[in-house]
Amino acid sequence: MSSLRLITCGAALGMAFSAIAGCDKGDQAAPVASVSLTTNRPSVPLGAPIELTYKFEPAPGVSIPADYRVFVHVNRDDGTTIWNDDHELPAGQQTSQWKPGQTIQYTRTRFVPAFSYLGEATIRVGLYKDNERLPLSGQDPADRESPDRSYKVGTLEFLPRSESIQVIRLSGWHPGEFATDDSAIEWQWSQKLALLSLKNPRRDVLLYLEYDGRPDLFTDKPQQVTVSVGQTAIETFPVEGKGILLRKIPLTVAQLGNGDMTEVRLEVDRTFTPAKQTAGSRDSRELGIRVYHAFVEPR
Repeated sequence: MSSLRLITCGAALGMAFSAIAGCDKGDQAAPVASVSLTTNRPSVPLGAPIELTYKFEPAPGVSIPADYRVFVHVNRDDGTTIWNDDHELPAGQQTSQWKPGQTIQYTRTRFVPAFSYLGEATIRVGLYKDNERLPLSGQDPADRESPDRSYKVGTLEFLPRSESIQVIRLSGWHPGEFATDDSAIEWQWSQKLALLSLKNPRRDVLLYLEYDGRPDLFTDKPQQVTVSVGQTAIETFPVEGKGILLRKIPLTVAQLGNGDMTEVRLEVDRTFTPAKQTAGSRDSRELGIRVYHAFVEPR
């Protein structure tokens, strides 16, 4: 899952940190910060979104000379990592800019993969750069006895997908694709008009739409996406910015209608064809936006 390498016994962490003194004696280095994590729910169905709020509080006198990444391992009961949320710290909050008394806190919305594991899992967090990990303090004092500098910050229970409102992609979608690296990212390109269908929960819901596009191809003005229920437009937004984007669109019980099923329409005002945009491309598909996740949950 992760490209992270464990720090070896006796490896130095830089001018501000002492070396690990004997793996059989536990980690003797002073923590550079405390780490904690909160989630917006204690349990989550497979495939559903979850909000992860990370918090670091630098220790007195700390000075970190380099920028470290965050590793986040979600482990099942036998210690095997089944999911990770490894990431860079947000701009302006990198470790080289940390100061004592500061609080570094930010929230990431992630979608749980559709793996086969159900039940409680342990979340462990740390900071790493190349083959080095920084010493931290977490909620479990026993972590100070472990040389791998991985800190327990909580647990999360995974529920079956049947606990979610199923969203079906109907017409207007190209076949699914996936990344060729180990990220396990999957997506589908929409056409100009793409349809979603869901069983009407008869209550207010939130539509999560994780997507991106090709804003570099629309430099005069960005594409516009209109989300409608039936023929009623709910929200229109531009496709702009780099990277994968997340839109949260409230849908009321009145907007969902009285039928057993509700149809949601995603319409893009302008599409593109790769074969007409890129020399040598034979991709003649009409492409709108690339959708990674379309998920509905009750509010």
